[in-house]
Amino acid sequence: MQTKSSYKVFSGTKSRYLAEKICRSLNCPLGQMNIERFADGEFSVSYEESIRGANVFLIQSTFPDSDNLMELLLMIDAAKRASAKSIVAVIPYFGWARQDRKDKSRVAIGAKLVANLLSAAGINRLITMDLHADQIQGFFDVPVDHLYGSTVFMEEVSSWNLANPVIATPDVGGTKRANTYAKYLNMPMVICYKLRKKANEISEMKIIGDVTGMDIILVDDIVDTAGTITKAADLMMENGANSVRAIASHAVMSDPASTRVDQSSLTEIVFTDSIPYSKKSEKVKVVSVADMFATAISRVCNNESISTLYLI
Repeated sequence: MQTKSSYKVFSGTKSRYLAEKICRSLNCPLGQMNIERFADGEFSVSYEESIRGANVFLIQSTFPDSDNLMELLLMIDAAKRASAKSIVAVIPYFGWARQDRKDKSRVAIGAKLVANLLSAAGINRLITMDLHADQIQGFFDVPVDHLYGSTVFMEEVSSWNLANPVIATPDVGGTKRANTYAKYLNMPMVICYKLRKKANEISEMKIIGDVTGMDIILVDDIVDTAGTITKAADLMMENGANSVRAIASHAVMSDPASTRVDQSSLTEIVFTDSIPYSKKSEKVKVVSVADMFATAISRVCNNESISTLYLI
């Protein structure tokens, strides 16, 4: 894939592994940037090459800790002050997205706050993937290209060659996502209904639908502590399922998530590399979205449609 000299790609610290893959796909060098850290934890960002008049693509997922978000904001501000023609934030995993509404009194809407911060810093466009809630796109007053992990997951699902596949969602909130997969793949769907007493703690879970003798494919966007998805997998097997596999876009995987996955009834769980997964689990497989993002970057720069990237 060829690129034009009029655009340059840079990366934050924690997303460099993915930026390097994207640049290989684009057949372009990763831009030179210096991030200097001070003793008190503060840091500064500087570009080590001219970006005047260039379309600048900044690759950085905003997973915890908050340094990743702050680093991206400083990269955007530095690019604006260095006279970049346009600034595109490429955020494979858009953090803070679970705070997308007021679900109780006196709480912040974190996703809107982050959108405001990115806009105030100076982005002209956002490229992201599998937002926790689609309506977050409306928090921005700049164009948002929302990509989907289904583009890379379909090959994995096809390779399983399951006898009686069924799409499932581990909670009611993911029904729309699971239903999209079910329609595209022409498969039946079941739903897990859960009740929470507080965040990351499930008090009760039930299955809506029959899973007896079925090969379950759980579909989710984020796996944090893995409590929901592993409990759903175990419940499926208790109710007569033949096997349970899972696909999820973002491997947040906070402790003890890997241990829970290893000890669960899951045969396999597949993530994208939107977030670096460094822990070891024989049940976890990671597939790359680098080529998909590289194609999106190339098409945006050349004013071409990216709708063909939307498989489902």
